[in-house]
Amino acid sequence: MRGLPLTIASSVIALLFGLIGGYLLNRYLNRGRIESAGTEAKRLLAEAQTKSKELVLMAKDEALKFRDQAEAEAKKKRIALQNEEERLQRQREATDYKMESIDRKESQLNKRQSKLDRTRNELEKSHQKIIQELQRVSELTKEEAKDLLLQNIEEETRQDMARVIRKVEAETKEEAERRAREIITLAIQRFASDQVAETTVSMVLLPGDDMKGRIIGRGGRNIRAIEKATGVDVVVDDTPEAVILSCYDPVRREVARVALNKLILDGRIHPGRIEQLVEQSQEEVDAVIREAGEQAAYEVGVPGLHPKLIELLGRLKFRTSYGQNVLAHSLETAGLAAIMAAELGADVPLAKEAGLLHDIGKAVDHEVNGPHALIGADIAKRLGLSKQIINCIAAHHGEEEPQCLEAILVEAADAISGARPGARRESLEHYLKRVKALEEVADSFEGVAQSYAIQAGREIRIMVKPEEIDDLAAIRLSKNIAQKVEETLQYPGQITVTVIRETRAVEHAK
Repeated sequence: MRGLPLTIASSVIALLFGLIGGYLLNRYLNRGRIESAGTEAKRLLAEAQTKSKELVLMAKDEALKFRDQAEAEAKKKRIALQNEEERLQRQREATDYKMESIDRKESQLNKRQSKLDRTRNELEKSHQKIIQELQRVSELTKEEAKDLLLQNIEEETRQDMARVIRKVEAETKEEAERRAREIITLAIQRFASDQVAETTVSMVLLPGDDMKGRIIGRGGRNIRAIEKATGVDVVVDDTPEAVILSCYDPVRREVARVALNKLILDGRIHPGRIEQLVEQSQEEVDAVIREAGEQAAYEVGVPGLHPKLIELLGRLKFRTSYGQNVLAHSLETAGLAAIMAAELGADVPLAKEAGLLHDIGKAVDHEVNGPHALIGADIAKRLGLSKQIINCIAAHHGEEEPQCLEAILVEAADAISGARPGARRESLEHYLKRVKALEEVADSFEGVAQSYAIQAGREIRIMVKPEEIDDLAAIRLSKNIAQKVEETLQYPGQITVTVIRETRAVEHAK
């Protein structure tokens, strides 16, 4: 136990000596390092001083080189600027020389202009003197001499022109007539289709006279129901086994005819059954109208027509003009116009369509006032047809001037179709009687000087005595004549009454 403290004490003492020794040894070693580091620092400082001197020398060399380069560039720029200044100086001198030359030329031109002005003034004075002398000698003014000269030249030229024009007109007229006869003859020959003049049926046959009483009905209720539903007048007279249907609208008359035939076959005639069968007949007639319009467009070869035009074409199936069926006449006109257009090199499709539609206004001329040509043109315009077709329709009776070749061909084809033998029932004698009767109606009024029926009796023009008829009386006269024509004459379509009052002032210079 005693030996343990001694051991510990000896260990502690040994430890202390070891620490002291280590400290001394470490201090010795650190001193050597410090001395070595100082030596190294001195060496590095010396090297740094040497390198700094070298860098300073190198920097001075670079600065010298840069200065030399800068001086060289500055010298070059000075030389370039000097050269540019010399060039500009030369240009300035050249410009100054040119300006001096221009000034000299301008001065010369001014002198020449002044000389020309003086010369012109002298010439004008001389010209005026000559004119005055000529006027004095000829005793004519300048304007009179000019007019006299132009008059002489015009007379000589007119004589020469008249001879040439007469010769050309004669040759042209002869050739045109020959060519026109050939074309029209060829067109008629190639379109030699059989056309039968149809009339609108206005008489319904009855199985017996006792059917008339059933049609009239108790107290006339059946006949009133028929007239109210169809819009036609049913005339029951002494005609055996027949009744007459009277209406200006051919379509309504056809509806009434179909409905009355159905009532006769059915046997049940009373107001309720009448209304029912009239509606059925209206649908049947509408279908016939559409079918007729489509068939006409197909025969002519005009696809894509407006449905309203198809309907109006179909209505022409029940319209006649002087006994000639208007739809058949339209088909014939389209064919003739197309053939003549092909011969003359005109627009064949346009001629076809215009010929087919030229009388389209007759489908509604009983509903709209005015010539059927203008009515048809207005319909075509509202339905968006071309200006050429509108002009063809409007010009085929002279209400407008033709503006294209096709319009003239349609007018000619319309005249050919209506004038050919067998086309219309009205003979020349009947036509002359009707026109004469129209003029006699107008001549029967007081104050009428002369009257002329024109456009195949579609218009009557009345010249009145201005001292007896004033403007207001002329208006009343036109209405009175139109009313008397309606009451006394029978005619298709409408007749235009034109009253003309003309005042002339005549005086004689002695």
